[in-house]
Order: sequence, then structure tokens, then C-alpha cells
Amino acid sequence: MTQTNPLAASLDALLPELRDVYRDIHSHPELSMQEQRTANIAATSLQRAGYDVTTGIGGTGVVGVLANGDGPTVMLRADMDALPVEEATGLPYASTATATDAEGNTVPVMHACGHDMHVTWLIGATTQLARSRDAWQGTVLAVFQPAEETAQGAQAMIDDGLFERFPKPAVILGQHVMPGPAGAISYRPGTTQAAADSLEIRLFGRGAHGSMPESSVDPVVMAAASVLRLQTIVSREVAANQAAVVTIGALQSGTKDNVIPDEALLKLNVRTFDEQVRSHVLNAIKRIIDAEATASGAPRPPEITITEHYPLTVNDPDATARVAAALRAQFLATSVQALAAPVSASEDFGSFGTEWQVPSVFWYIGGTDPDAYHKAEQAGRVAQDIPTNHNPTFAPVIHPTLESGVQAMTAAALDALTAP
Repeated sequence: MTQTNPLAASLDALLPELRDVYRDIHSHPELSMQEQRTANIAATSLQRAGYDVTTGIGGTGVVGVLANGDGPTVMLRADMDALPVEEATGLPYASTATATDAEGNTVPVMHACGHDMHVTWLIGATTQLARSRDAWQGTVLAVFQPAEETAQGAQAMIDDGLFERFPKPAVILGQHVMPGPAGAISYRPGTTQAAADSLEIRLFGRGAHGSMPESSVDPVVMAAASVLRLQTIVSREVAANQAAVVTIGALQSGTKDNVIPDEALLKLNVRTFDEQVRSHVLNAIKRIIDAEATASGAPRPPEITITEHYPLTVNDPDATARVAAALRAQFLATSVQALAAPVSASEDFGSFGTEWQVPSVFWYIGGTDPDAYHKAEQAGRVAQDIPTNHNPTFAPVIHPTLESGVQAMTAAALDALTAP
């Protein structure tokens, strides 16, 4: 990789410290809205670098502001939370942590989505920018966000006055570690990540003895019929040139073979890439669920609750072109590639730009050992052999993933801070 921006030369000296920070955060993951230790690491780093720091925004969110003369404000964002997953990487710095989740359950905790790397990247980039203020003018707005995994964090920071308490940026920048050769960068103008909706559907029946089904309204049958019919939304109601996913992740009902229960619970996840398709899919779910309940003679209408919502992540085309050019200037051009299609994963990063009404850009950096990835690719076994985010064995190789992310964020920020 090349080193064309004026901050790259000092990165080598910073890397040992950043490596230690990454391993420490990886070993001490924290669940959504519990990121106190991680937030303290971020805040301390910003304070040492000379940023004005505000903590506790939206729960555990941290914001650092570094003003350096007249010029644009550029927001750089990283998410901090981990997942209730038991780590199986075998790494010497693997997590053995447990925590109490929002339902009061004790669960294992792991940075299975790479947010530990995201935090370290932003610590590195903000440190680099602070050390080289003669290279740019403007204001750096660093945002360490809680609770991305539960779609709470971005909105919680917004609701806690993020937009009123800090300067409005000209552009918002974010990045995510993903499966792919370490250091390879990909991006997409326009829609780059799916919208996601999680739903809980409660179906009401009438319980009875298993030997007397005529006295019941069986919610298990109601739920089973609903599951099958819901699969027709994508296959029969979404056009072939559109895309949607409807997944029923849980069907819960009953406790014993000879007891017909009173209720059944369905848990659904919906992914879409277009707001009209999203509205149609959600309306179709309600229509089907209501109709199945009516057909079954349910004593009460179903309850449908959206428990999580991630908006579409939409990259501003002009801002994305600038970021892509800056990244190609920093790295080998072959290492920076445009994606042909959006990523099916979802993020709440887009909430900042959408609600602040400013352009935002989100891109992806590979974190897989390049030899392992290319071997799997040649064998046609990437999906089988390369751990994805949220897998118990997911862990980016530290190098060159760490330096690539710091350089990418720094290069994109520098370009925005020196924009005419």
C-alpha cells in the first residue's frame, strides 16, 4: 500500500499501542448500552490527543471535538458494542467474559462483529489527525456510538441532543470490517446496506386438552399456517428485479404434548433495499397474520410489534466519489473496488446522515487472512470456510487490517477537511 497522506509516516510508531488497545477491547467486550469500559478507553484517548470530550450521550456514547481553524466539520463514527456469543477463536486474547443481558440472563460476550476494530481504527485516526494539525483546517467530530447491534445507539445519541450540542458536519464517514482479504476496501454509491425490521407477532388461541381439539382454537396450527404463507410474500409478491428477505427465526408455543396452548409467538426478520418494497412486505405480513387469525376463529386479533428497525444505509454519490478517490490515492488502486450490489447486512449508521440531512459515506475493509481467503475462493468454499461477522470464530487478523482502517479513515477525513 502507498503512503501519500502526511499522517501515514507516523503510523508505524503508533501501531504497537493500537495493537494493545485492540487486544484489550477484544478481551473485554461489553453488550449494547453497557459499554462503560470501552467508552472510557475512547474518551481517555481523545482527551490525551487534545479533543474536547463529552461522555454519556445516549447512554454510553462519547463525542470528541477538535477545532482547528476555519473549515468544514467532518464526523467520524465507530460503534462499540459486542454480542451475546461465546468466542471460539482460540486466540490468546479471546474473550471469556459474561454479562447480564436486558432480560436478566447471564450470557457469554464476544466482539463477533468487529466493533473492537472499529473503535481502535477511530482512536488511531483521531490521534493521527490531532498530531498533524498543520495538514488540515476545520473541525473533527469523533463519535463513538453504543448499541449498534440492537438498533438503539444512533437514535439514542440523536435523542440526547447530538444535533443540538455539536457542530453540524459537512459529511459523515464510517467503515466496517468484513470477510474478505485483509486490507481490501469496497464501497458502493447509493444504497449500500439493507433496511432491517425485527417483528414479534403474538397469536391468540384458546387452550384445551390435547384430546379435545374441538374445544380449542389452536395457536400452533395458526402459527404454522402463518409461517408457510409468509414465505409467499417474497416468492409471489416481490418482483424478480427487486429483493427482500423474510425470515422466521423463532416459533414458540406450548409446554407439553397433550396441552393445546393459549398463545404462539413468531419472531421475524425482514431485509429490504427499497422503501416501497419494505412498506409492501410489512403490510403483507400484517394482512396474512390477520387473515390467518380470522380464518382460525381467534378470540383476539394478533399483536404485531416492530422491536428493531435499521434504516437503509445510503451513500451520497458525490461524497462517495470523493472518498473513493481519496482511498485510491492512499492505497493501491486494485485494493479499492466498487461493489456491484448492496450488502444484505444492516446498520444504524445511516440515521445520522438521514436525520441531520447531510451526506454520509460508509465503506468496508476486509479482515480475513489473505492466504486463507484466496484458498477458499479458489476452492469455491468462501461461504463454508471463511467465518462471517457474528460467527463464534470471527476475528480479523490484526495486520494489515488495523493499519488499513486507520489509514482509510484518516485519508477520507483529510480529503474532506481540505475540501474547497
